[in-house]
Amino acid sequence: MIHITINGETRQFDQSINIAQFIDENNLQGKRIAIERNGEIVPRSQFTEQFLADGDRLEVVVAVGGG
Repeated sequence: MIHITINGETRQFDQSINIAQFIDENNLQGKRIAIERNGEIVPRSQFTEQFLADGDRLEVVVAVGGG
């Protein structure tokens, strides 16, 4: 079991998942998002390569249009 803080809230996962899987599980696919992991922006090209680990801190920002 791993514990990850996402936008200030702690969540538990049974096993490590990559960022692409996290996006799918949270219905964020197709949205314009930015993900920061432990203080560093994760490039979209690395979403399948970066696996979340116990103690990671994520900030997920979803872009919204307006005008």
